Amino acid sequence: MSDKIRSVTHVQNIRYDRDRETLIIIDQTLLPGEERFIETRSPREMYDAIRKLQIRGAPAIGIYAGYCMYALARTIEAPEPETFYRKLEEYGDYLNSSRPTAVNLSWAIRTQLAVARAYLGDSREELLEALYQSAAAIHRDDMDKCARISELGLSLLREGDGVLTHCNAGPLATSRYGTGQGPFFLAAERGMKLRVFSDETRPLLQGARLTSYELYRAGVDVTLICDNMASMVMKNGWVQACMVGCDRVAANGDTANKIGTSGVAILASHYGIPFYVLGPTSTIDRNCPAGGDIKIELRDPEEIKTMWYEKPMALPGVKCFNPAFDVTDHSLIAAIVTEKGICRPPYTQSLAALFEDKA
Repeated sequence: MSDKIRSVTHVQNIRYDRDRETLIIIDQTLLPGEERFIETRSPREMYDAIRKLQIRGAPAIGIYAGYCMYALARTIEAPEPETFYRKLEEYGDYLNSSRPTAVNLSWAIRTQLAVARAYLGDSREELLEALYQSAAAIHRDDMDKCARISELGLSLLREGDGVLTHCNAGPLATSRYGTGQGPFFLAAERGMKLRVFSDETRPLLQGARLTSYELYRAGVDVTLICDNMASMVMKNGWVQACMVGCDRVAANGDTANKIGTSGVAILASHYGIPFYVLGPTSTIDRNCPAGGDIKIELRDPEEIKTMWYEKPMALPGVKCFNPAFDVTDHSLIAAIVTEKGICRPPYTQSLAALFEDKA
């Protein structure tokens, strides 16, 4: 590996402007053709930003939700502390209903509600400041976790490896490096050469629109492929590892990620290629025993039939099945990489060990 460190450009996907008290995100639905930053102020705008995927990626949604809860708390005018808390709780429930599968969303909302509860007896100014500092801490914490995950993930790769990835788990979906694509950005900074194959990731095309966009900007050798080409590049011997992010990890190691991920894992198993899942410990749902207990979000059929086409690609009456995620069985996963370490099977033991008190 080269000792040369190069500058890699990262898109700042979330920013809170305290001078203007405004929450700003890049509208990911417009990428890569247009980089537009939008302001979200009302509960409906925040809900829509998550639901419509203007902000997406489990960690990024968690960061965004933290800032949302602070911004919404600023709008609540309630003389009684309990009335204030109940209203903030209502806002949290509303936001949480936008994307039920990503555990980071509910986690960040619970975190902010706990902060609000702790400061209910203090002044309004102190409570709001505590909520802002908590949101900023969630953001900083994710940056630190992404750096650590990227470091550990890169340790699984060698100079010249071909790596296949699915969906988008880079800086746009998280912060700084990312999770599933984080090792690629870190490798680019260090002058380590990798070849990345990016699945287009139908029907929302995050791999095409976002992953290839980010990696190309960072100077990474990226090749965009259709989802159904993954088997061929694996068979040709061009892929030595697969790396993906995750939206939820069950206690047994089953993982929910963008639809199509389980198919990539099955192909990788067939060709003897290690399949790695990268994500922060906040995506591990210890109360979810197995993948079958994960609620899978169903999305608008028009995403399949009309969303990216000049003309509809199916007749209006044609039925569609459009799940946002699928679940990859733990038996197909070579390792789960978290900021606390690399977990190997059996995951019921290695994931649980991450939360043990080491003191």
